[in-house]
Parts: sequence; C-alpha cells; structure tokens
Amino acid sequence: MLRAALHDVPFYNNIRLLLLSLLTSHLSLPANAQTTAPPAGSVAPAGQAAPVVSMPPDTAGVARGWQLVRSVALPQPGAASLDRRGNFYVTDRQNNLRQFGPDGQALNVYAPPLPGHVMQVEAWNTAKILVFYDDRQQVLLLDRFLSPISELPLPQLLDGQARVVTLAPDDRYWLFNESDLTLRQFDAGQKRFTITTPLDILIGRSRPDFRFLREYQNNLYLVDRVGGVYVFDNLGNFRKKLPLPGLSYVGFRGDELYYLGPAGELRFFHLYHLTERARPLPITGVQQVLVSDQYAYLLTEAGVQVYKIPGR
Repeated sequence: MLRAALHDVPFYNNIRLLLLSLLTSHLSLPANAQTTAPPAGSVAPAGQAAPVVSMPPDTAGVARGWQLVRSVALPQPGAASLDRRGNFYVTDRQNNLRQFGPDGQALNVYAPPLPGHVMQVEAWNTAKILVFYDDRQQVLLLDRFLSPISELPLPQLLDGQARVVTLAPDDRYWLFNESDLTLRQFDAGQKRFTITTPLDILIGRSRPDFRFLREYQNNLYLVDRVGGVYVFDNLGNFRKKLPLPGLSYVGFRGDELYYLGPAGELRFFHLYHLTERARPLPITGVQQVLVSDQYAYLLTEAGVQVYKIPGR
C-alpha cells in the first residue's frame, strides 16, 4: 500500500508543498527590519555628485591647545611690535605706547608731550624702540624702559612726506618717501641720506597703499596693502615681490613671515622654501596678530588676548 501511495502523484505533491512551507516560515526575515525608505537625497543619481552635508565648525577643536594666559582691556589698540626679549608693545587710542612682559603683564607707559598719530612701532632692535608719528613727521627713539633717547624731525631732512619708517640693525633709518616714490636710507651719524632707490617703475600706474616697513635677515620688506610685499636687500636693491595683497602688517618668526589671513587664520610663509601653512586662531574678530617664541598676541577691538602657543 505504501508503494502505491508513493506512486500517487497528488499525494506526493501535497507532501512537497507542506515541506516547502515549513522551511520558508523558519527562514523568512522579520517584517519590521526597515520601516521607512531612505530619503531621496541620500543616493546620488548616476553621473551626479553626491549632496554635500554642511557641518558646523569645530570651535572646540580649534581652541584645543591654545591656553589663554591674560586678557588686557585696551579699546582700539593701534600699532604694535615685539622685541627680542619677548616684550610686547602696543599703542592705545590716545597714542600712548604701552609695554608688556611676554605673558602680558603691564610694565611701562610712554605718554608723548605732544599729540600725534603713531603709524609704526619697531622694537626689534636690542636697545632702542622706534616710534613714528606720521602726522607730524617725527621719529622718536626710546630705550627699553620707554625713556626718550633722541628725535629725528623729518621735515628738516626730507623733501617730501614719509609714509613708513623703520630702524635697521646698524641704527640707520629706512623710510619710504611717498612724495617722489623713493625708498631711502638715512645715516643719523653722518646726517645724510646714503641710499636712494626709485620705485616709480616698480609701482607703475597702480595706486599703492604702503602700510609697513621692516628689515629682517638682511632683507627689507615693504608692505603694500594693494599690491603685496616688496622685498629688497639691505642695500636697497629690489629682489622680488610676494603676492600677498590686503595686508597692513607682517611679522617674522625664525625663517617664516606670518600674517593674518582673510578668514581670520594665522598664516606662515617660509622665506626660502616659499611654502605656506595655516593655523586657526582660538577666537574670532582678530584685527592683528603678533607671535613670539612662546606666546601669541591677538589684537581685537576690545583689547589684547595673550595665548600660549600650542606645543610651546
């Protein structure tokens, strides 16, 4: 009888369907494994770029490593400089010159007897601090305690108007005469101009806006806010032009030139390798930045923030 049942086709088909139903019931996936379809924007059609997801800036990551050492309340700070000892100099809105220690501790204040606008401060010389008043065309030298040493009245020496002035390591003066577009060197000991370099051919028909002048590592750097940074040797011979427009100040640290970038970042430009790197700053609203070996001085509308540089 069993052999006859196995040869019965309808009976055999029923047994096969029963076994298949039992197997599929044990292997089927749960119905709630995916309750919603993926959004249409999560998959890019063929030949198109995937949508970009904008993430908020990692402000905590930017500030990580920067250690705030001191906050100095100084509304509308002006011209600033650093000396070789790490002391920091900055003018206030009354054009008084203030001296701070490397960590931002107040040291001395120089209040001029006559009012005047300070265009530039240069403190890199080991024993002298230069202060240039552009409105009354006067150059003042102070010692490291901010006591006056000497004055240089430019109207008695220069036929024209000086735009920027700096002090060379050999105590000679470099200045740019915007009246005749010349870069000139003045020897106070000899009381005469020793070098004159015409810049009219270099400038051409552009309208430069010179903001800063500094000698560093036997080169002279003249900052034009419109065209970039002109580089000369220590004899006044033109060497090259760095394509860095939009700057009012540059600083130097080791073999690098640094400046405040357009996005508020600190940028370093290697003077010899011609490479560039950037580092985000811990705060926004920075108008100028100066960097020593250990500290960074961030000038804002409200004052100066002194930070210890990460890794120092």
